[in-house]
Amino acid sequence: MRRFVCFFAIAWCVWISLLAPWPAAAQSGDFVREIIVEGAQRIEPETVRSYLLIREGDRFDAKRIDRSLKSLFATGLFADVTMRREGDALVITLVENPVINRIAFEGNKALDDEVLSAEMSLRPRVIYTRTKVQNDVKRILTIYRLGGRFAATVEPKVIELAQNRVDLVFEINEGEPTDIQRIRFVGNRAFSDSRLREVIRTKESRWWRFLSSDDTYDPDRLTLDRELLRRFYLNNGYGDFRVVSAVAELTPDRRDFFITFTVEEAARYRFGKIEVEARLRGLKAKDVFETIEIEEGDWYAADELEKTLEALTNTVGTLGYAFIDVRPRINRNRKTLIIDVTFEINEGQRVFVE
Repeated sequence: MRRFVCFFAIAWCVWISLLAPWPAAAQSGDFVREIIVEGAQRIEPETVRSYLLIREGDRFDAKRIDRSLKSLFATGLFADVTMRREGDALVITLVENPVINRIAFEGNKALDDEVLSAEMSLRPRVIYTRTKVQNDVKRILTIYRLGGRFAATVEPKVIELAQNRVDLVFEINEGEPTDIQRIRFVGNRAFSDSRLREVIRTKESRWWRFLSSDDTYDPDRLTLDRELLRRFYLNNGYGDFRVVSAVAELTPDRRDFFITFTVEEAARYRFGKIEVEARLRGLKAKDVFETIEIEEGDWYAADELEKTLEALTNTVGTLGYAFIDVRPRINRNRKTLIIDVTFEINEGQRVFVE
């Protein structure tokens, strides 16, 4: 009987303990009771906590902790961040990015320090980050390439100082200017390569051009060359001419460029009928027609059109019409290779003095 009573008492205690609520200490294991910041030197712990997406009293959530980690890295203030759980505490260990003490350039002769510094995003007393350094390296290389030095190299060096500061030195090897070794044209039949080379600004490298930079590669000059070719062909009757492509190929040793212009000449046109439509009160076409120097049968030329427009504008102005608008209406016949032009003289928009 005693054994039965003891067994019943023990069973009753176990049953009561199972039904009783868990103590508060046992329940607190799923919540962040404290956020501890380690390794912060210049940055206040509260500033670090402000970047977090998890707060004291929140549950331990792996996704929110991961997003908080990314948020801290995104500030650019830290070189390394780790997070770990110690009991009810979330411990954040930081390695701050250093502050730049000084920026220097070595090896640059073609470009002064002032020119390079003006293009830099980094400055003294700014937080150092590898991303910003790489961006500045790319910017320096771009400046040298705009000057025709495609063989230039830039190597950033970091000198560590006390109090988590660094000196940043860009070691520059400018290399030699990258010259234009050869310029050739594809698709030209009416004009030879040598004639077209006279039209463009970019020139092949020759020893007598040591005082000129036209024989170094410049992408902006190449854009100008496309327009010069277009104007040249348009002034010689090729109304449908276009530059298909302008390709610059750099040799493996990065010393020379080969430029290739691919053109499409198409057909050559002549001027057809030349007419004038005067839409101003009191003005007749015969009053200004003698101003036009273009004649039927001449080879089409874009510059002649522009000169005629200017001449008509001046002539109509001398007749007392102050506000006029002269525009050419072009009718292109690709079968007969004739371009008819009608010059429309309209009243222009008036301008008033305030």
